[in-house]
Amino acid sequence: AWPQAGLQKAYMIYEIIVEGGETRLMALFKGVDVEKIGPVRSARHYFIDYAMENDAIYAHFGESPQAASDLKKFSIADIDGIAEDGTTFKRVRDKYAPHNAVTSTEKLLKSAQNKKYRTTSNETSVLNYVTDEVNLEEGQGAISVTIPHSKLQTVKYEYDEENKVYKRYARKKEQKDWDTGKTITTKNIIITFCDNYTLSDVENKGRQGLKNIGTFDGYYITNGNAIPIKCTKIARGEQTIYKDLDGNEIKVNDGNTFINICPTSAEI
Repeated sequence: AWPQAGLQKAYMIYEIIVEGGETRLMALFKGVDVEKIGPVRSARHYFIDYAMENDAIYAHFGESPQAASDLKKFSIADIDGIAEDGTTFKRVRDKYAPHNAVTSTEKLLKSAQNKKYRTTSNETSVLNYVTDEVNLEEGQGAISVTIPHSKLQTVKYEYDEENKVYKRYARKKEQKDWDTGKTITTKNIIITFCDNYTLSDVENKGRQGLKNIGTFDGYYITNGNAIPIKCTKIARGEQTIYKDLDGNEIKVNDGNTFINICPTSAEI
């Protein structure tokens, strides 16, 4: 599926394990025009949790059996590329299927309007963004951050001190945009430790579940430093609250954020 398009214009990206030790990314866009987003793949049910807590319209290309059930159960405002009329998504020729379905914010917005979905929100942001620079001077140094999601997928972030962002690597390769060729960077990194498990569904493809309800350990990382945090999600549709060890909601730097959800056994 690599490289991917549109990630750099997302304000927040979730990375979570799926079957086979692979991970998938869910990118959130707000108030931006993105000409190419993709490859768009099929839904997994626990990604729906994070679409709900961000009050987002959920775009996907197909779904797992449990995701199909949960989309109906929670009345999710979703846009499914397989069920669409062929105008919202298209397949490009420079990648093989199923890694070649792409869309754009313009096409998604038009589809959302046709479906009479809300396209504005009064919900507050999941993250507590602030304008004053957050430096986490009380924390530990975090110039290089390695996150092993599985034996297959290890992510690494390297701090670019000049630009005050982290460059993203996966499987020892620098991740770059599909069209521009520029390196993917992020201002903030949040790590949440919670375990996944294998489902027994009718297709028996080793799909995963996620034990993401409760309070979990984690880290907030920005500007070359890291602090330990607690990540609390009390229900699937409720917003995750991220607090420092003193019980205060963390202040997050203005800029994009990668949220990496990894097993409790991961040696960060």
